[in-house]
Amino acid sequence: TLDLLGVACPMNYVKTKLQLEEMEPLQILEVLLDAGEPAENVPRSVKSDGYRVISLEEEAGHYRLVIENKAE
Repeated sequence: TLDLLGVACPMNYVKTKLQLEEMEPLQILEVLLDAGEPAENVPRSVKSDGYRVISLEEEAGHYRLVIENKAE
């Protein structure tokens, strides 16, 4: 799990992308994001980069984003 609560745009996307690049193909990454811009922009950006967004769920004032890494 990558906790990006309190991290401003675009750094939350940059940190998510760097983490995904270090992971094995098809591994799952869970990211905690603040509501608002982070929860809107990060899923859209990773999806446009070819990653699979499995889910985006609100919980206790923030969001949990689950991403599947690219096959390669």
